[in-house]
Amino acid sequence: MPHFEIQYSGNLEEVVDIGALCEAIRAEAASIATFPMPGIRVRAVRVDHYAIADGNPKHGFLDVSVRLREGRPDDVKKDAIQRVFDRAKRFLAPAMATHSIALSAEMRDINAALSPKCGTIRAHLENTE
Repeated sequence: MPHFEIQYSGNLEEVVDIGALCEAIRAEAASIATFPMPGIRVRAVRVDHYAIADGNPKHGFLDVSVRLREGRPDDVKKDAIQRVFDRAKRFLAPAMATHSIALSAEMRDINAALSPKCGTIRAHLENTE
């Protein structure tokens, strides 16, 4: 059940297709064995109030936060977050070439005992063989 939350400055909507970025991150996550595909959730949240660096409103940011059930070795998590970060960086490269954008990513473990889950997505998936 990896959850990917993208927070981004509202000024990026002028130069980045946020929906396509969500799909790019979903596709990359689905290719990583440690992320069970039925549990992948990617969502983006626009931030309208922010202050960056020298306060110039031309600056933008995009932060990818990944929450993942605990129990995976650190080397597996490090590889996974690097792959997600690299995919976001490739996607944003054209915008970053012409705009001031800060990109960051972070992965955090979720304590399974404190995070109950329920859902029917697996029952409704198309044939995944």
